[in-house]
Amino acid sequence: MLHLHHLENSRSFRIIWLLEELNADYQLTCYERNKAYRAPDSLKKVHPIGSAPMLEVDDRVLLESGFIIEYLIKHYDKEKQFKPDDSNEAAWEAYTFWLHFAEASLMPLLVMRLVFTKVVSQSPMLVKPISKKIQGQVEKNMIGNGLDKMLNMMEQHLSKNHWFAGSEFSAADIQMHLAVVGANAGTGLNKSKYANILTWLQRCEERDAFKRAEEKGGRLNF
Repeated sequence: MLHLHHLENSRSFRIIWLLEELNADYQLTCYERNKAYRAPDSLKKVHPIGSAPMLEVDDRVLLESGFIIEYLIKHYDKEKQFKPDDSNEAAWEAYTFWLHFAEASLMPLLVMRLVFTKVVSQSPMLVKPISKKIQGQVEKNMIGNGLDKMLNMMEQHLSKNHWFAGSEFSAADIQMHLAVVGANAGTGLNKSKYANILTWLQRCEERDAFKRAEEKGGRLNF
């Protein structure tokens, strides 16, 4: 039996979604964030690192969403639906690139943006103007320009491809989804500039497995 420990509004949503796509038999335990928007200490009882996702497999605890995705595909994707075959070099390269791009390049900027947004919202009234000014400088000098370049690259890719790995849905789309939701938070992405990204996002969220994942793990809300 697989046992997934899921933290609301976190990377572990990806694993619920993939498990639903795989029609896997699994147990799900959900955790709420604390007042500081961090994982509760109860997750440390599963593994000392205390972050989600955590997937219990027999007597082991697997960490890191990318690794868990690869593990599940290797052992449970019997019909090889969610990872391109090695014989399709172009699809395999696209799949592998975007699977790693999500965490290595895109998510760090989005996490930085989220952290500074939380800092501003939780600042005392007297400090808030200062924290807002710092947030603006970080957005201008460290986040905005780099994020725009990445989004433009994604938009160009999706103008030529239905999914991130090509013509077929794959786990790369599951991995990228959270990052796109984060990028689309707040005022949202420009609907004309990033039309292909937003159309792809809608396709993802129309999948039956995605809807089941939301019912079980809650909607992502940044």
